[in-house]
Amino acid sequence: RNLQPAQKSINLKSMLQFADAQLAQLIIHYAGNKNNQENYVLSDRRVGRLDPETQQLMVRFFLAPFKTAEQFRFWHESDIQLNPCFSFLTDIFEDPEQFTEKSKSLCRHLYECTMHPQIKPGDLFMAELTDVQWGEQTVSAVVIVKSENKETFVQSQYAAGNFDLQTLAGIRLDKIDKAALILHTEAGDGFRVCVVDNVSRGSEAAYWRDDFLKIVQVEDAYYHTSQMLGIAKEYITGQFSKEFQVTKTDRIDLLNRSLEYFKTHDAFDKEEFEEEVFHHPEMIDSFRSFDQQFRQERGLEMEASFDISDQAVKKQARVFKSVLKLDRNFHVYIHGNRQLIERGVDEDGRKYYKLYYEEES
Repeated sequence: RNLQPAQKSINLKSMLQFADAQLAQLIIHYAGNKNNQENYVLSDRRVGRLDPETQQLMVRFFLAPFKTAEQFRFWHESDIQLNPCFSFLTDIFEDPEQFTEKSKSLCRHLYECTMHPQIKPGDLFMAELTDVQWGEQTVSAVVIVKSENKETFVQSQYAAGNFDLQTLAGIRLDKIDKAALILHTEAGDGFRVCVVDNVSRGSEAAYWRDDFLKIVQVEDAYYHTSQMLGIAKEYITGQFSKEFQVTKTDRIDLLNRSLEYFKTHDAFDKEEFEEEVFHHPEMIDSFRSFDQQFRQERGLEMEASFDISDQAVKKQARVFKSVLKLDRNFHVYIHGNRQLIERGVDEDGRKYYKLYYEEES
């Protein structure tokens, strides 16, 4: 079972550390699209012993994509044991000798979930890892990777005094389409799962997370931070503009203040957040009403205070747009003091913005 330990540490932006991780077992299947009447192909044996360089490349291939602190867990509406992935992986963790047969079961399960006509077929890699560092624990893990896209490259070959060219199709080791890392911890709560999905868009996106894995996000600091920032953004860009007569610069200012609160505090306090961001009682009451309705409609249960996740703030910051678009001529990026920008109309009826600054860079 022991293929060889990884030769290089991979530091991730989360609790995960792979400096001592070992690739214990590896197998490859093929998953077609059932809706398109494509078959699946199963391997009867694991991949044999690899040379040290290939082993190191494969460890990086499996582990490098998991760079987020976002955590998930398996679930089921009635009984977690009825979740196929949870059941098969439990068997592998309890008895690694079942790895080959249970990997086949996982491939069949993925095939049954592949019903959208736009889902591409692809190679399905499964690897068992040992000595994975998860916080203060050392655990085993299973990685499931589906590669849906291959790239064409040219290889030169020398024979009988001449070079020839051969066209091949292969998988880029620095680009994973879909992956799941399942850690052997918190078994009673559906394990801990990290996910990569760089391909799915639109209606076919649900099949990897919702149909195949059937996972939900763990309600930790990352979850609460992401949800609260999302609620604030939804309110400011929607309900706030309907209830109050405000300019776009006012909305941008509120978005900036919301994000700044999370960037400058270690812990979230709802009353403190409302006072610092919205100030006025009528705006605070409006936000509270929207927040309550938003949570009820989506079944969200959140605490009034929680630790703030820096990783979640960084990710959410990408969608907090602070850009004022003026026709097709100007884009004004507003990052700081709202008092340094003024809006007006001149004698000819032309709209303008006046900006105040100290230095030009």
